[in-house]
Amino acid sequence: MSGKAPLKAVFFDRDGVLNLDHGYVCEPERLDWVDGARQAVAALNAAGVKVLVVTNQSGVARGYFTEAQVDLFHDALQAGLAEAGGRIDAFYVAPHHEDAVDARYRHPDHPDRKPNPGMILRGLADWSLAPEEAVLVGDKGSDVEAARRAGVEGLRFRGGDLLAFLRESLGDRFPPNPS
Repeated sequence: MSGKAPLKAVFFDRDGVLNLDHGYVCEPERLDWVDGARQAVAALNAAGVKVLVVTNQSGVARGYFTEAQVDLFHDALQAGLAEAGGRIDAFYVAPHHEDAVDARYRHPDHPDRKPNPGMILRGLADWSLAPEEAVLVGDKGSDVEAARRAGVEGLRFRGGDLLAFLRESLGDRFPPNPS
């Protein structure tokens, strides 16, 4: 055993971790899955581990797409996961940016925008989780920094197969293969 608290939740960054990051992705037809992502989410769900997404979406602030379009993309993620027996329990979105074209989203350093921990802290509170019961998987230093600021272990995913990465990184905290 690892000696760590049982894993109750995994926070995932979205673009570059669950889906390929093509730059400001919000159209469902541009959804391309990272290898092993759907299987990893399904394995976590089957073991009772919450799957939570924390994603900066400055494309909303920049006027590239709307929050409704982000929601449609998340619907497409859910549909693709359902095909593999998985689901995301909650999405936390930070549509803010200091250079926003819409004043509603303009903020010099919004508490939700990673590397700030706001989305993670909300997820911990919403699901009654202690920081040691969760990990965050992100592809950028700002993701790992947000995790650190929230007291959550941060794992840096540099591409490849997400399922294999989680099995290796989490060891015995990752659910075993179903029999």
